[in-house]
Amino acid sequence: MCFCEPVSFAAGGVLIVGGAFAGWKAFKINKRYFPVSQMPTLAGLQQLMEGHVWMGVNNSDQSMIWWAAMGFIFFSWVIWPVWVPFSIYFLEPPGSRRKLPLLGFALAGLVFGLILFVPHLFHPDWVNVRINRQSLAYEDTMFLDYLIPRWLTYLIYVFLLITPTMISTYLHIRLFGLTLIAITVVDYTFLSFAYISFFCFLAGLGTLHLIYIIVWNKCCRECPELFR
Repeated sequence: MCFCEPVSFAAGGVLIVGGAFAGWKAFKINKRYFPVSQMPTLAGLQQLMEGHVWMGVNNSDQSMIWWAAMGFIFFSWVIWPVWVPFSIYFLEPPGSRRKLPLLGFALAGLVFGLILFVPHLFHPDWVNVRINRQSLAYEDTMFLDYLIPRWLTYLIYVFLLITPTMISTYLHIRLFGLTLIAITVVDYTFLSFAYISFFCFLAGLGTLHLIYIIVWNKCCRECPELFR
């Protein structure tokens, strides 16, 4: 997490335990919930990566900083833009007209994420982690910086991440999308000095909302025939 090594590892542990519980409930209630249930687990693994970034910074270990930062941004740029639309696709009822657009978002997220991530493998110096106001700032260079302004890259990313939640059949998934919008606004307005780190931490906490949706079987509201 943004503040220090112990908090990153603690947040990661809590989210992974929450994801394990959510996965167990998904199998008991309805397996359609399972991909959604693993978002807290993925967020927890990402926080563990950031814990190792802190460990590398605290020990001046450049090798650890690089591989842990690469793990962190792999979740940011590749995993989330694919997993969010895919998990919502999996949740949709058979025959839903939303399924095809959701698959399209997952594919677009994969392509976009790989464009952002893969060049860093060939340009390790593009990853530049520093401490700003006691928080981790990932001041990396991106391939798309040579083609479009950075703000447009972020706008595309947020669009690919949040839109799938807003086109879901289910009210409570759309409410989760509103949670992500609120996190984006707070991050941009107040936490821009370490925006990537804060966004991923807050979004990770936001995935706890999904545990509530699963435990209380909120998708039964729209599709009782699937979620009884």
